[in-house]
Amino acid sequence: MKFSKIFLCLFLFSIGVKAQTEKNVDKQSLFWARYYNQLELNTKWSVHTEIDNRIFINPVTQNTFVSRIQLRDKVTDRVELGAGFAYFSVATQDPEVENGFHIPEYRFQQDVTVKQALGKVNLTHRYLLEQRFVHNASKLMLEDGTTFYLRFRYRIQGDYTFCKNEKQYLKGILSDEIMINAGSKIIKNTFDQNRLYVALQVGVSPAIALELGYLNSFQERANGVDYFNRDIIRFSFIHKVKI
Repeated sequence: MKFSKIFLCLFLFSIGVKAQTEKNVDKQSLFWARYYNQLELNTKWSVHTEIDNRIFINPVTQNTFVSRIQLRDKVTDRVELGAGFAYFSVATQDPEVENGFHIPEYRFQQDVTVKQALGKVNLTHRYLLEQRFVHNASKLMLEDGTTFYLRFRYRIQGDYTFCKNEKQYLKGILSDEIMINAGSKIIKNTFDQNRLYVALQVGVSPAIALELGYLNSFQERANGVDYFNRDIIRFSFIHKVKI
């Protein structure tokens, strides 16, 4: 029941925000392709690396390239801690406008992930804190310095395994994540975005899994008036390696 109530509240919140800003929403379609490596050092420690390329579909235009690395500590069977660094290279936020340069962002992150079982559903709560350093830029060029932003993210995710054997499995994933901005530079967009995600993941071997899903990202822009409503098809190649 708690699981259902949390999902319902987050869903109604996102619907309410959309309804209030219907005339200021920019609709976009994207495709995200991701390689995700999980290197298990032992039963407690692991290193996760990720490469993610994001493009607009209509017209086909580069949006963002992401690389990320994090160290994870399995404290107990239910609790994990993580810390890492990510590099973002943003080409444009509008497929009709090509800047001619990419805007770098350097991001540190720390998270606490709590797992629980609700019958046959595996539920996870992720509490993530990000320190973002975005390179300053005008509409024409990069400028000196960076601007600091702080962001808190909470994601609730449930997965259900439909079938499984020793080497293969099929499971469904449903998640919702809300992001909140903080810091002296945040004036009108304390609410950053909400991400609703549904996917199927197929384990084709003990080391490799494929995931295909749909993600809806509803994001408030810095002026507090305009929003992005993004329909995203996301493909992930998940590679698990044990030392």
